[in-house]
Amino acid sequence: MIHPVRLATSADLDSAASVLAAAFDTYAWTRWALPADEYAERLEDIQRLYLAHALNHGIVVVDEQIRAVAAFLPPDAPAPTEQTQQRLSELHGPRLAVLLGLSLPQAPAGSWTLETVGVDPSVQGAGLGTAVTAAGLAIIDQQGGAVALETSDTRNVRLYQRLGFTTSATTTTQDGPIVYSMNRVAQSR
Repeated sequence: MIHPVRLATSADLDSAASVLAAAFDTYAWTRWALPADEYAERLEDIQRLYLAHALNHGIVVVDEQIRAVAAFLPPDAPAPTEQTQQRLSELHGPRLAVLLGLSLPQAPAGSWTLETVGVDPSVQGAGLGTAVTAAGLAIIDQQGGAVALETSDTRNVRLYQRLGFTTSATTTTQDGPIVYSMNRVAQSR
């Protein structure tokens, strides 16, 4: 089945953040990285902040009905603003120290990053995640860019392998999920 996709706009931000929050509600990484109190609100706020940053500096792809979202940042994307970083620190609360102490492998120099992909749980498995991710990768491929990502779900590893990614490292976190670092070499233009 073909799923029509498009680049997101700022008008899509709230809907896209809501989709990502629903998609990541039970995700091992976010359950580990965010405090349990007000978890749902924290998760949606964080998704909105990161999506706004990706809209301003990278590529965000959604399906026409905004049931799936993929966000990519280029290698030269600036860090989030100081105000955004402060809000992210507040949302992570006491988990921030653990996150800052985490040592994950660096992405290959010059790589874009696939920051997030999420699909509304009611339509997961229908190919929407692949559609929005492939559309973003096609844009990056036109520039000859490599792409890196991290995931904590083995089902995601299989999805990304189908899209040309290979696992470059597996990191075990203290009292948390395994993190798979994956890379996709630049594709021919």
